[in-house]
Amino acid sequence: MKKSILILIIHILIISPLYSQELFGGLAAGPYNKLVIRGAMVIPGHGGPPVGPYDIVVKGNKITDMIPFDPVTAKRRGIVNREEGDRVIDATGKYVMPGMIDLHTHLRTEPMPLEYIYYLKLAHGVTTMVPGSDRGLIPGMNQAKLSKENKILAPKLFPIWSYGATTKYDKIALDDPKNTPDVVKKMFENGAHVVNAGNLGWSQELLKAVCKAVKENGGITTYHIPPSTTAVTKAIDAARLGVTMIEHHYAYAESALDRQVQDFIPTYNYNDENERFRQAGKVWSQTNEKVLLNEIADSLVYYGVTMLPTRVVYEANRDILRAQSLPWHKKYTHQLLIERNGPDPNYHGAYHYDWTSDDEYYWSNAFNLWGDLIFEFNKKGGRVAYGTDDSYIFATPGFSNIRELQLLRETGMHTLEVLKSATLNSALTLRQEKLGLVRPGYIADLIIVEASPLYNLRNMYQFGALTEDVNGNMIRKGGILHTIKDGIVIENQKLMIEVEKMVKESKKNALPSAMEVPFIIN
Repeated sequence: MKKSILILIIHILIISPLYSQELFGGLAAGPYNKLVIRGAMVIPGHGGPPVGPYDIVVKGNKITDMIPFDPVTAKRRGIVNREEGDRVIDATGKYVMPGMIDLHTHLRTEPMPLEYIYYLKLAHGVTTMVPGSDRGLIPGMNQAKLSKENKILAPKLFPIWSYGATTKYDKIALDDPKNTPDVVKKMFENGAHVVNAGNLGWSQELLKAVCKAVKENGGITTYHIPPSTTAVTKAIDAARLGVTMIEHHYAYAESALDRQVQDFIPTYNYNDENERFRQAGKVWSQTNEKVLLNEIADSLVYYGVTMLPTRVVYEANRDILRAQSLPWHKKYTHQLLIERNGPDPNYHGAYHYDWTSDDEYYWSNAFNLWGDLIFEFNKKGGRVAYGTDDSYIFATPGFSNIRELQLLRETGMHTLEVLKSATLNSALTLRQEKLGLVRPGYIADLIIVEASPLYNLRNMYQFGALTEDVNGNMIRKGGILHTIKDGIVIENQKLMIEVEKMVKESKKNALPSAMEVPFIIN
């Protein structure tokens, strides 16, 4: 008996505080022995409409119960005591949905702090992200481990691995499909989960072998199909060969050309990014639209590939002035990103020098037809997932996450389908079976939105959306009040204050870019 009492005292004095302590200088708290989100309308994540209100019970990092309080059940129950917990969040009139999963993003480099990326992502509802290994694979895996252990305030991290990374195989050996099973096995023993197949399109045999081995080891392949190899492997080929997800817009239009190759100009050089992106827009005017929206869309669905559009990072191509003048750049876009956005041929993605009205015309057409393909693919039962490729080309982290939702809506997808793409569809693509839904037994990765995202996706921007109050005044309404990751409740407005400080520091003594010079007030 005395031993039991002693254990209980130890639990109360030592263990319990671990589940309620304030974290990261007051930016977050938890996880809790018992967290209750009371009175929330729930957007479940699977495409169904909102339902509620619910009292959502979270214990540790798991959703354990969802107690309905709609008029029918309330009348049947009569007067009942509401759930209590170590913390109760009043979500009356608010909306709870799963945290969003960004399947392609970038961390860029120093001197931009990693926290800048993490905080903006979290503040805009991203609880899981798949970053490129911008700062090295091993440091990226270390960050993933720290996030998993909640030692840093960041989304869950699944860094992208290049094929053969951390193994001792040389280039010649890696090019031999017979070695693929052993190569992939070693990669997964070292922690791989997401494998980039972008440099494998030169050989369909090798690409097929890698996709098969990665799938057998429980991982996924992601494929940015470069124009340099679309003569060998187009989007339809990649789908047939077993790629998990195709990133961006490449090789779809090429799949429906009336010839086997794109009509490149004679002076084309793949390494000239200005020309590469110019021609990437033009190819959509060369494709057979009827074949693209029927035979190609049907086949992509049949082979089971996932589309990962990342439309937001290419939006600048159809309106560069809009991209350069987004209202959050001054306060929330880090100076390193402003400088690397260019125009500057020394940096990837900074190619908007000599960007003409004709280029924007071709890219506007490309966006429209690309959107039609996404719509047809989704309508026919294909899986559209969610990613941004941000921290590039004027796509500021976090803000671009909400803009990507808007651009998917622009294709004609229903808003519920758009939110499903960012939650359940992306969880399934990533092969994370306990993410992507608001449901007992699932991980408590959630976001609490002040106003309905179904009414206006802009309600998910941290600054909310403009609307009119009862007196006719313009006010802002919305914003994600709390992002909850692994049961840890994050104070999103405080995150934005920290981001503002980082950006202000980054702009000290900064010189104006070429795009800003004409508009400086002397």
